[in-house]
Amino acid sequence: MLTFRALGPFQARHDDAVLDLGGQRQMAVLARLLVAGGRAVPVSVLIDELWPGEPPAQALSTIQGYVSRLRRALEPDRAPREEAEVLVSAPPGYALRAETRQVDAWRFESAVKTEGDPSTVWESLGQALALWRGPALAEFSDLPWAVTEAGRLEELRLIAVERHSNAGLALGQSGALVADLEAHVSAHPLREEAWRLLALALYRSGRQGDALGALRRARMMLREELGLDLGATLQRLESDMLSHAAHLDPPRETPPPREAVSVRAAEPAGLRVVVVDDQALVRTGLRVVLDSEPGFHLVGEAEDGEQAIAVVRDTSPDLVLMDIQMPRLDGLTAARRILSDEAPPKVIMMTTFGTDDNLYAALRAGVSGFVLKTSAPEQLITAMRAAQAGDALIDPAVTTRLIAAFAGRANPSAPPGLAGLGDTELDLMKLIARGLTNRQISATLSVSERSVAQSVTKLLDHLGLFDRAQLVVAAYESGLVNPGDVGR
Repeated sequence: MLTFRALGPFQARHDDAVLDLGGQRQMAVLARLLVAGGRAVPVSVLIDELWPGEPPAQALSTIQGYVSRLRRALEPDRAPREEAEVLVSAPPGYALRAETRQVDAWRFESAVKTEGDPSTVWESLGQALALWRGPALAEFSDLPWAVTEAGRLEELRLIAVERHSNAGLALGQSGALVADLEAHVSAHPLREEAWRLLALALYRSGRQGDALGALRRARMMLREELGLDLGATLQRLESDMLSHAAHLDPPRETPPPREAVSVRAAEPAGLRVVVVDDQALVRTGLRVVLDSEPGFHLVGEAEDGEQAIAVVRDTSPDLVLMDIQMPRLDGLTAARRILSDEAPPKVIMMTTFGTDDNLYAALRAGVSGFVLKTSAPEQLITAMRAAQAGDALIDPAVTTRLIAAFAGRANPSAPPGLAGLGDTELDLMKLIARGLTNRQISATLSVSERSVAQSVTKLLDHLGLFDRAQLVVAAYESGLVNPGDVGR
């Protein structure tokens, strides 16, 4: 079956085969038609939106060429004069003809509207969230229509996360939801519904003090960032917790529906991890780290890239720790193949020195961070937590070497996205590019850590990027940071 994937790296697939959709702008034609949801898009609109500002003189014939090549890729067995059935002519333009089940973004949006009892909502939204393999339409972040649609889909994703968690609370899954909700609040600290769910999950887990502490954190953040107090819903929740209101008591614990449980239902809830390294000693050390950290569960090991792919497909983990240099099949190639699968795990690359050219290539492949094998266990855990929350973290030592290794390779002229940034934003970007954490940046700039988090989010939104790893690349490519700056 022909399928289209926009919730992560943009792809069209015939069953398990990824189709060659051509270059970035040719792919953008298909992506724009997908965003239209089956409606026709006039050629004039395609031209204006693919070349914002000043389209080339031959834009019409270029679009026609793109469509012709895309049709051959999508329907390779179609006879030369036979009418296209997928990318069809719809005067005065074109349209994508597909069923909802063929497009991950359409399936997701349909599932988000699910109503019913908590079990139904839990199952449906769990399957919907599993469709996400990364930020939506990230390849087209320089095009306004794609940025707008990506923002809309991301907002739906956050709503789905919160509705899914709310259903889980109703099913008695409070304890299992706490870690995920902590990560959700950390990534989106201005969402009061996220704070409500976290506080309620803590309270129903027998952690009343932590629940009230979460609400205090929410109050402090809202006052510092927005000058506001808690909303009425959170104020009522706080009052009800202090008075031990009966309606807050946890329901009898009910296991989620079988279809919504992870592949290995007998395993405890938490982050399921596969470790990949050709050195047995390294794997043993990582096993010790994971065994000692609550919420992490080792579900498989592999010695090379080929084994890693097989183990990942067998165990369906949440996260893969992958050595970048291995025999038979290197970590970068294995990571690319893993990330192209249906509902792939997050991948964090491990390296000994951080100077390999593959590091830069892997950033663009969609990995969720880098750590040095020699780093302290805390650094590894921090990177894994960041990946769990949908962010990416690069070890500061890797950042330093990465910038040094690739200095001068890119065009030093700043991309247009940096032109609108002020000195404060540029300074923040430099600090991020040098590998500083939000806490270190807050100390450097003498501002609150929450303020830094909000500024980072705004910076990512402005540049159309989705994590700190891409900020490092953007800082390097624009010439904003160079080896002489590192360590200053």
